[in-house]
Amino acid sequence: MTTVVRILLRRVALLVPLLLGIVLFVFLVMRFSDADPASAFFQGANPTPGQLHEFRERNGLLDPLPLRYAHFVGDLLHGDLGTSALTRAPVAGQVTTALPLTLQLTFLGLALAVVLALAGGVTAAVYRDRLPDQVIRVVSLVGVAAPGFWLALLMIQYLAVDRGWFPTGGYINPADSLTGWLRTMALPAFALSLPVAAQLTRIVRTSVVEELDKDYVRTAIGNGLPPRVVVGRNVLRNALVNPLTVLGLRVGYLLGGAVVIETIFSLPGMGKLMIDAVQNGDPAVVQGVVLTTATGFVVVNLVIDILYLLVNPRLRAA
Repeated sequence: MTTVVRILLRRVALLVPLLLGIVLFVFLVMRFSDADPASAFFQGANPTPGQLHEFRERNGLLDPLPLRYAHFVGDLLHGDLGTSALTRAPVAGQVTTALPLTLQLTFLGLALAVVLALAGGVTAAVYRDRLPDQVIRVVSLVGVAAPGFWLALLMIQYLAVDRGWFPTGGYINPADSLTGWLRTMALPAFALSLPVAAQLTRIVRTSVVEELDKDYVRTAIGNGLPPRVVVGRNVLRNALVNPLTVLGLRVGYLLGGAVVIETIFSLPGMGKLMIDAVQNGDPAVVQGVVLTTATGFVVVNLVIDILYLLVNPRLRAA
């Protein structure tokens, strides 16, 4: 247990420089981009050069870059993501409103991807080189090649427009109607999860096949243990190590894919918030959304690292 705690503390300690690096990168990209907070603030008002200069001076936009970065980090430590140039509202409030929906969509997509990958990958491995394996491999190959936005458009056309089984877009709060929430989130979650599920299915199949070829599996089955017990108790646990590593990276895809999926289905989440901010020229909101998403990705990968330790006894022993 001491070794596990030491490894976890090391992982947590690495988060600090990593997050500071993310903050620095986002800060520099936004400062050297064409986005101008002063122009966004006076959008449509035709300001004079003097008004623009006064706004920049009042908001510290003319300070040296290191000083601006120090102020930026200080504001972040106090939970201040800046102020929207268009709505004059704190960015943190807009992010807090949009984040729950993005988290719901991301974790629904993640859960669906894991369930589909485990079912498909284990079935393909158990029926290796037979018809179920061949069908699952072809379907997973198509899923890897198919982009999420294309799947989303197909689902809207055939399942929402043609048959009316699901709404074409919009969002219903689960507190108002759980059934309505499930109907509005079903198509976005499937569209987001299917490419990830296809990739994980192939990895799960390969890992399970490797485990099934090991001596302990043949010995256990030869001693009379049912194959489903061996697969469920031993093979699957050992085979999950490699898929878990890939799953941490795929969470980033889910968070990034939510930007497109939310826009297609008109879901008021982080993705739609950022797209609207880019189109309206609101750099503070773009900056806040990117920082929040990047931080979430880092935290999720820390959780994946912890799960990796729990299912990999050889790493703990090392």
